[in-house]
Amino acid sequence: MRLFRAGSGLALAAALGATLTGCPREAAESKQAPRSLPVPVAVASVEQKAVPVQIQAIGTVEAYSVVSVKAQVGGELMRVHFKEGQDVRKDDLLFTIDPRPFEAALAQAQANLAKDMGQIQQARAALDRDRAKVSQTRAALARDQAQAKNAEVEARRYAELLKRGLIAQEQADQFRTTAESLAHTVLAGEADITSAEETVRADEAAVKSAEQAVRADEAAVDTAKIQLGYTTIRSPIDGRTGSLMLHEGNVVRASSAADSPLVVINQIQPTYVSFTIPQQQLPAVQRYMGDGKLEVRALPAGEPQPQRGVVTFIDNAVDQTTGTIRLKAVFANDAKRLWPGQFVNVELTLTIEPDAIVVPSAALQSGQQGQYVFVVKDDSTVETRRVVVKRAQGSETIVADGLRAGEAVVVDGQPRLVSGAKVEVRRPGRPGDSPPRARSGESSPTTKSGELPPRATKSGGNPGR
Repeated sequence: MRLFRAGSGLALAAALGATLTGCPREAAESKQAPRSLPVPVAVASVEQKAVPVQIQAIGTVEAYSVVSVKAQVGGELMRVHFKEGQDVRKDDLLFTIDPRPFEAALAQAQANLAKDMGQIQQARAALDRDRAKVSQTRAALARDQAQAKNAEVEARRYAELLKRGLIAQEQADQFRTTAESLAHTVLAGEADITSAEETVRADEAAVKSAEQAVRADEAAVDTAKIQLGYTTIRSPIDGRTGSLMLHEGNVVRASSAADSPLVVINQIQPTYVSFTIPQQQLPAVQRYMGDGKLEVRALPAGEPQPQRGVVTFIDNAVDQTTGTIRLKAVFANDAKRLWPGQFVNVELTLTIEPDAIVVPSAALQSGQQGQYVFVVKDDSTVETRRVVVKRAQGSETIVADGLRAGEAVVVDGQPRLVSGAKVEVRRPGRPGDSPPRARSGESSPTTKSGELPPRATKSGGNPGR
């Protein structure tokens, strides 16, 4: 029994020794870290350049002028001189309304004017005749007055001679009678002058009445000419016509405010773009607008190049429901790329900021301590760098602090990175570049053709564990 136990003990000790002898090698192998592979990333360079300070908004194109063409007189629409959607120039003939009734009215007004002009000539002739009669009457009165005065003197002299007994009574009475007769003649002449002057005044009133009738006739002629002019409708502006509401042969009437227009003309060269900005940005707009004109770029959907204009209008009140204020910019629109009612993307440039530090917005990451980027160092490792963002503009971000021009920042592959990680740059990038993507049928840019991306395995190299 003791021998068996002793042998069993030796066997157990041998087995234990063999086990202890193999443990250090296996433990060392298990503690070796797996080989670290570089993380594939795309990078872009930090740039220092002049960047415009812009406000972006959605705008609406508005016609520079809108004219609703309506008929001023009624009648048959004889002819339409344009086609729908045609560009017209100012004073181009658009419509012709039947002019014959208005031509007849004009002829009648002109005939009345000619008749009253003849009456004026007659009244002036009568006035001249009566004025001559007044002159003749005054001359006769002057003669009668002289004769009456002389007769009065002789009557007094002969009356004196009669008192002295030098003449007979009959002679004195004869001179007295003559003097009294001439005095009555003077009175009659004065009455004739008064009557002639009243006749002259009546003639003058007749002339004035005839002149007023002529002025009324001239006004009637002018009105008839205006009405006749309304039978031809011309374009008041340069613009583009819309849909035609009435066609040839229809009867039109003098339009009121509620009536539909014959056609609407929109002036689109130049044209307006209307857009709104938050009221907080109004002071900056006013400040920079005081230094000069502010440039606006408008990009319609589907257009490759934006159109350029300048701000010309700031509304006089802020919309209290939205907290925004409306602005308008004028565009030359030479190529007619902007169309009334069209929505456009608007970029309002306030100023140019020189020497701004710019990175692609894709490089920015957000954490508990704020925003940061991964900066690629010379040894192909990355470090985490906190940055102070000034503003974002399109696909780029302007950084106020934390980066220098020329540094490389990661723009794709950040989820697999930690500070100090080794990276492999897939290709150089630039601010605004989109991260590269593998096309269908191509291998990943981080592996060889036909190979799968490496996976971390446990010690022993068994990928199934």
